[in-house]
Amino acid sequence: MSGKDPKRKAENGPEELSPSQTAENSPEAFVLDGDNANADAEVAKLAKDLDDLRQTLLRRQADFDNYRKRVEKERSEDSRRSTARVIEGLIPVVDSFDQALAAHREPEYANYRKGFELIHKQLVDNIARLGAERIDPLGMTFDPHLHQAMDRTETTEHDDGTILEVFQPGYVFHGRVLRPAMVRVAVHPTAASKMAN
Repeated sequence: MSGKDPKRKAENGPEELSPSQTAENSPEAFVLDGDNANADAEVAKLAKDLDDLRQTLLRRQADFDNYRKRVEKERSEDSRRSTARVIEGLIPVVDSFDQALAAHREPEYANYRKGFELIHKQLVDNIARLGAERIDPLGMTFDPHLHQAMDRTETTEHDDGTILEVFQPGYVFHGRVLRPAMVRVAVHPTAASKMAN
């Protein structure tokens, strides 16, 4: 017999199908095709969520970096303000040394002067190390941002606005004037002042 016997087929039960034939014809295959569309949508949603989370993470990192920079800047400014207060407290001490050294130039005070000069130098050097710059503008042009004119001298021997004498040096700390230099300034006589004399 050349073909399969239908009687025998009925006796043995239904014909066995290969796994590929089973997958193609099963009702689950149709559900899987529907699930593929759902799975694609789910993957797209998860990819979008992942991208959103990445963007959120980048924003949070940027926010944190900005916060860190702001805190560092505030800390640096606080440190500068504290240092400026210390320097402002030391400036009158330096002034007192300046006055004491200027007052006693007699030979009997020579040994004391050396000690005072050394202490004065250490104090001024330490203030400079803290970041303060001493303004001693003798011979410079008057700058109202750095100097305070305490006196004016009419003269034609110097340029108008030249500082002739420094009564008290000033101090600048990181661009901020802690105290302006107290100075005497040269001014050229005007016609009115010539007539008054």
